[in-house]
Amino acid sequence: MTNLWEDLETGPNPPETIYAVIECLKGERNKYEYDKDVPGVVLDRVLHSNVHYPSDYGFIPRSYYDDEDPFDVLVLVEDATFPGCVIEARPVALMKMDDDGEQDDKVIAVPTEDPRYDHIQSLTDIPQQTRDEIDEFFATYKNLEEGKEVETLGWEDKQAALDAIEHAQELYQERFA
Repeated sequence: MTNLWEDLETGPNPPETIYAVIECLKGERNKYEYDKDVPGVVLDRVLHSNVHYPSDYGFIPRSYYDDEDPFDVLVLVEDATFPGCVIEARPVALMKMDDDGEQDDKVIAVPTEDPRYDHIQSLTDIPQQTRDEIDEFFATYKNLEEGKEVETLGWEDKQAALDAIEHAQELYQERFA
């Protein structure tokens, strides 16, 4: 059985074009996580706060970030896909975040195969309302979970996202190759 974290390439041309393995769906409160030991997507929990994912959310294969997890990616989509879906995506920004004292940044990407996102090439192309909704979600989604503290730390440009993906690939190679 294929392990989507270890067996799938980071992308066809990383860091400029990556694969995003979707775990959580736009509009839902279910927090799914890919379990490499199963391997498959399992329900981790239902979000305690009355919020929902602003877009499809998952991880980048063969990546490992400073929070000791695969690198997170939020893919802007019009319609939710499904847990385990692999989306070819183009990184356009990086949202900086601290989760319980650990750096837990999020790559923001758009699908390469959806012409509705062809015009989004960088952070400044993402509508301010969309950025505000993403920031609000990540700033509040753990508010009702006991002992959890999350802080969003602002936005960085496409180059910062590409650099962070390369960093996550290097960490993966150091730790698992």
